[in-house]
Amino acid sequence: MKTYLSIATLAILTLVGCSNDDDASTASQTKNLTLNINGLEDLGNGYAYEGWVMVNGSPVTTGVFTVNSSGTLSQTVFPVDATTLDAGTAFILTIEPSPDPDPAPADSKYIAGEFSNDTATLTTDFGPAPGDFTTASGSYFLRTPTDETGMNNRNDTNGVWFGLPGMPPTADFNLPTLPAGWIYEGWVIGDAGPLSTGTFNDFSSRDSGNGFSGTQNNAGPPVPGEDFFNNLPTGESLPFSVVGRNVVITVEPVPDNSPAPFTLKPLASIAGPDTAPNSQSFNNNVAASFPTGTVSR
Repeated sequence: MKTYLSIATLAILTLVGCSNDDDASTASQTKNLTLNINGLEDLGNGYAYEGWVMVNGSPVTTGVFTVNSSGTLSQTVFPVDATTLDAGTAFILTIEPSPDPDPAPADSKYIAGEFSNDTATLTTDFGPAPGDFTTASGSYFLRTPTDETGMNNRNDTNGVWFGLPGMPPTADFNLPTLPAGWIYEGWVIGDAGPLSTGTFNDFSSRDSGNGFSGTQNNAGPPVPGEDFFNNLPTGESLPFSVVGRNVVITVEPVPDNSPAPFTLKPLASIAGPDTAPNSQSFNNNVAASFPTGTVSR
């Protein structure tokens, strides 16, 4: 009987030892990916961020997280298969629908970076991200070409158009051509909030919207912009002058997570009183608005 019990005890101890070894083996198969990113916005309901590492040219997810209204990430440390993480050559952050019906990365690849040893510095200027905005520049002018009551009513401060005035106006943006998943949008910050002038990717064509403009001149010249005559939301008053207001160009994800301006605001300027034929210059706003950070493994 004593011999039987000893064998049984030994068997139990052996099983316990095997279980612990298995746990240790499982734990050793994962490695932590740590995010240290500042400047990400709360995407609201229906969207989330997702990280990816590129392994042999293919994306492998590292996990999904959200950001609250204070800019705090819901998770910063992600256990990833160690072999996969060590083989990763780059990290990419995307904006995904939530819940996400597609296991592949969305087109809206936001910030990315190449691993140097165990760290990657993230910017919009790597791989499939939107591009390099460090030298972004451009001009705008105040004029109201859609005023159906005439062109000389001394109300040119009621409209803003992006480019240089002329007959016709011409494009003046130094901005990168955006990849799929992104689009430019113009804004004027009103008394009650931001007013969109429309989305665009072609600097030499009209933008997507003329919801506030008049009807003269087929709703505007062949550059993006807007006159502010009609349909202004509650809280705005007429006449609406652009002078003294912030004029902004943003880079928006497609599909767009919010009707408000997105974090990426490469160009911004407080409009002065000069009207066409004078133009005004945007300021480069990249340092103030673009996210920064690193990932480490």
